[in-house]
Amino acid sequence: MRARSVFGVLRLATAAVCTVALVHRLLWGLSSRTIAGENFFAYLTVQSNCALVVVLLIGAVLAFLRASDPRWFTVALALVLTWTITAGLAFALIVWQAGLRGIRVDVPWSDQVLHFWLPACTALAWVFTPGHRGVPWWVVPTALAFPLAWGGVTLWRGPSVGWYPYYFLDPRQVSGPPEFLLTSAIALAIFALVATVIVFVSRMRRRGRERPEV
Repeated sequence: MRARSVFGVLRLATAAVCTVALVHRLLWGLSSRTIAGENFFAYLTVQSNCALVVVLLIGAVLAFLRASDPRWFTVALALVLTWTITAGLAFALIVWQAGLRGIRVDVPWSDQVLHFWLPACTALAWVFTPGHRGVPWWVVPTALAFPLAWGGVTLWRGPSVGWYPYYFLDPRQVSGPPEFLLTSAIALAIFALVATVIVFVSRMRRRGRERPEV
């Protein structure tokens, strides 16, 4: 239980850091007086990190009270980590492409925390946190439900506000439906790949714990 308590504290600390980064990113966006600030909660990264804060707080309580996480929590954490890690990878690709095209992209420290540091640290925690259960494979297709729903709402809302959180969703910034479909398919494939790795790691860890008992 001592190791679980340590990870409970780490979960609380991570939730606090994520909350501070979200607040700073909101204030930074509003101070820049751009439509991106007004649409702060429309970002997939923001929504997924808000979910991460909730899940981490629940996980901290479970770590203090239980020797292992219940299966429902492990599934919930796997889903949220899929979304936050993939959002970080997508943001890194967007910044990289912008640099190649000579387009300036401002990345405040809060964006670096939300897109890079938190996904990296939570991925490591997924590997090393004691008390994880194996995650079923149906988590992989289920992980696609949120980005699909988010994408549908974004496409419905975009024309009315004249803004899209990511360039490949904006009809004005893509060459046509083929590019939109291809880019969207690649994004969903990354979600599925990340979910697959998360499930695989959890199941391999469970097998590793079961072998000595055979």
